[in-house]
Amino acid sequence: MKLNFDCSERLEALLAHAALSVEGFGEGFEPQLRAADERFGDFQANGVLPHAKKTGKNPREMAQQIIDSLPLTEDWEVSLAGPGFINFKFSANYLLAWIEFFTDIEKLGESLDDSSRKTVIDYSGPNTAKQMHVGHIRSTIIGESLARLLSFCGHEVIRDNHLGDWGTQFGILLYAIKREKVSLDDLGSDPIARLEDLYRKGNTWTKDSEEALVSAREELVELQKGNPENLELWERVREISMNSFLTIYDMLGVRFDFAHGESFYRDRVEEVYESLSKHEICQVDDGALVVFHAEHKRFAKQPFIVRKKDGASNYATTDLATVSFREQEWQAKRIIYVTDGRQRDHFEQLFLTSRKWLEAEARPSPELTHVWFGTILGEDNKAIKTRDGQPVKLAELLDEAIERATVMVIEKNPDLPEGEVTRRAKVIGLGAVKYADLSQDRTLDYVFSWDKLLAMQGNTAPYLQYAVARISSIFRKLGKSPADPIKDPRAPETEHERSLARKLMFFPLAMKQTLRELKPHLLCTYLFELATEFSSFYSHDKVMVDDQAEQNLRLMLCARTMTFLTVGLGILGIETLEEM
Repeated sequence: MKLNFDCSERLEALLAHAALSVEGFGEGFEPQLRAADERFGDFQANGVLPHAKKTGKNPREMAQQIIDSLPLTEDWEVSLAGPGFINFKFSANYLLAWIEFFTDIEKLGESLDDSSRKTVIDYSGPNTAKQMHVGHIRSTIIGESLARLLSFCGHEVIRDNHLGDWGTQFGILLYAIKREKVSLDDLGSDPIARLEDLYRKGNTWTKDSEEALVSAREELVELQKGNPENLELWERVREISMNSFLTIYDMLGVRFDFAHGESFYRDRVEEVYESLSKHEICQVDDGALVVFHAEHKRFAKQPFIVRKKDGASNYATTDLATVSFREQEWQAKRIIYVTDGRQRDHFEQLFLTSRKWLEAEARPSPELTHVWFGTILGEDNKAIKTRDGQPVKLAELLDEAIERATVMVIEKNPDLPEGEVTRRAKVIGLGAVKYADLSQDRTLDYVFSWDKLLAMQGNTAPYLQYAVARISSIFRKLGKSPADPIKDPRAPETEHERSLARKLMFFPLAMKQTLRELKPHLLCTYLFELATEFSSFYSHDKVMVDDQAEQNLRLMLCARTMTFLTVGLGILGIETLEEM
């Protein structure tokens, strides 16, 4: 019996090989394996229909010819359905062998993707001198989950937090600091909030007064020229900001390898100007240095400004320098940017310009991917805000999640020690916030609801965490561990044993789809379906039975379910608990 962690791979290979012996197929046939409706089988191949359409053949006849060409096996039954669908239903012995065999979770990850490469993931990217607000959570946790997913699948991942720490806002902030005669060593108990308040004041002054605006611009020029006083103030602002960000990243379990903000590339912008000009990729337009893309419907007229008419650099300049650095210094083969969907035009222009530039330089261009996301909405279906119309501070949102989870924990376990209440509340509350975001298709807006995200039923983190805790309790009652070897189980026989075993086999399929589309909600959907399947199994099939072979099978199903739930949630950055 030959076993693949991803059963669909084995079936695809067999179908492709069988198709070679069928007239009219050739080597271009793609089986298109996917999970089947359980009434008809476990996997279904849908590729015959589009292939038959191309060749003008009868799809049902072609599908039957493929079935006839498949090698005989006791591992599954093959059937033909509809106009040309090929269904596979695994035997009970094959299901058992698969569940028994795949225990090494590290090998599971490595087997999911054979195209591993060095990948930079650019995510979070808050602006220094400002508090992180709720809008930052999407980039932060989507980026972290993708970094974990790629690492799990064997990619060499570099996490880079591209901070907004250079540019016009610093001229305004420096102007406000000097005008207010503020000492950055005496900003009170919440220094980042004080800096943000100073920036707001400076912004108001520069809007109301031309003189103030000129002064702020002069402060920025002095900073960019390397004025020692301005550089010292800027470095202190960056330090205060990073300390504030790290507090939130620690809460969320997020880490970065680098925090190369825009400032890191300030000495590289001249090189960008010179090279783009040398290769005639850019041109001067109304005093600014811009790139047009004649082959693009909109960007033939919509300029990509790489140097403003006043000579200052901007996002486009530093982003080009960043691509160059990551390719040259880190040898990145792929760069993934995780940002708000409103930046799609910017990144499309950046990618077009980068490819032309690196090609002109005879340098390899990394694969550039923009993973964009929608907006978090309040109950009124508008961008989520506080009552006074301000962005919700991320730290306050996370604190509230923990407070609400604390109430839940105490209600369920009033006698728990305070330290254990705090630990569980953090795992439940923070996990609920993360999962509420990750379980949505990232390209859509979604409504933030405390009642929904902390619910113990439905597609929520607490529901999945409870499934893991319930399995832990089964092993505790037996005095066993889910990691203990389980010998001599019988094959799945009951409807619910088979359904759970089948759902377990779809784990690699869900992981590969998530990896291919870079959409964490696909993994969330699978985990929810797995937990639901386990709940149904647990309700119908008693685990602690007298028949040892039967108990062993059911314990093995429990153990594998727990493993896949724990691994999947871990990739999403969500912890689990042995008790809830």
